[in-house]
Amino acid sequence: MKKNFLPVILGTDANAYGLSRSFFEEYNIKSLALGKAPLLETQKSKIVDVKIYDNLDTNEVFIKAMEDVINTYEDKYDNLILLSCAEWYTDLIVNNKEFLSKHFILPFMDKNLKDKLENKESFYEICEKYNLDYPKTYIVTLENKNNINLPFDYPVAVKPASSTEYSKVNFTGKEKSYKAKSEDELNKIVNAVYNSDYRGHLIVQDFIPGEDDTMWVMNCYSDKNGKVKMMCLGRCILEEHTPYGVGNYKAIISTGNKELYEKIKDFLEKIHYVGYSNFDFKYDYRDNTYKLFEINIRQGRSSFFTTAAGCNLVQYLVEDYIYNKDSKPVYNYNKHLWLATPKSLLKKYVYNKEVLNEALKLIKEKKYSYTLKYKKDFSLYRFFWVNRIYLKDYKLYKLYPPKEN
Repeated sequence: MKKNFLPVILGTDANAYGLSRSFFEEYNIKSLALGKAPLLETQKSKIVDVKIYDNLDTNEVFIKAMEDVINTYEDKYDNLILLSCAEWYTDLIVNNKEFLSKHFILPFMDKNLKDKLENKESFYEICEKYNLDYPKTYIVTLENKNNINLPFDYPVAVKPASSTEYSKVNFTGKEKSYKAKSEDELNKIVNAVYNSDYRGHLIVQDFIPGEDDTMWVMNCYSDKNGKVKMMCLGRCILEEHTPYGVGNYKAIISTGNKELYEKIKDFLEKIHYVGYSNFDFKYDYRDNTYKLFEINIRQGRSSFFTTAAGCNLVQYLVEDYIYNKDSKPVYNYNKHLWLATPKSLLKKYVYNKEVLNEALKLIKEKKYSYTLKYKKDFSLYRFFWVNRIYLKDYKLYKLYPPKEN
């Protein structure tokens, strides 16, 4: 007999494990994860099977992998749901949507809208159109890189307009994003990037002051008709500060904000967005606004904080596509602490005492979760390696501690 549905997840990292755990918690279903490498986060798990394909991020191998899945599982399940945990997998799904849609449920919008939203330059143009707050921005190109004339003061933040293109290049000193305190520092960063094979534009922005706790993240789900069905806001209280991991969240307290929810809901529905969306904001105390940095066309890597807060990420997708339910939208206001680092590091590196006390209160009340620590997936192997993953932060934060502003 056929089973109802199989989640097929592209990626083998903590994001993929979080999705798998969400499916297992809600439906007691084991997922299938495909990836380029067998990462520890999904190894020897009772809730997710893993298949590895070398060069899965290339179109030829990706199509071969999808054909394998179709041939192996299509006759065993009523539905196959295909989900992405990285930009390059989202690209492959959307670029092959015509073929894949014959075999998979695909909660993704069309390529034209995806490309406009993923490119930071065109995304900020969309923000302007829909009255969304974002940092003051200047675009650097190959043509103007030697004649930069910023309309705002230093320090500035610098990042690639195309994360996908930037991920394909390597050079000495490469970082995920940069901070320049002077014109000289900015020129050095720009020259280093353009001396590599990167040919996209660079985004230079007014640097918004504030420590890790001024960062905010929101996960949303929009149904196949473009209606928002779930929104969950989180306040980051600790980030990673390694050169290429900067900005990855290590601790989040889920919360809610009616005004922000309404603004983003209105935006998503006006552009007829479909599927998961993930927004990064920074609160600017200078004008009391939440400045939008970017949108990810998928759930974020820390998205399990949403499930932990009581809004199971995958429930809204399944009700939408499998059960065809038109449920009422859910807006999270529950307080819950999500962690991807040892609890003891919060006392040392969360500098905002009010925020720290809130986190410690949630810990005392047992209202906290780790994505990878799941009792129903316990084994000595996973206990050892999962703890190794988290404990490495003691060394990383010694080498790259958050800086007090």
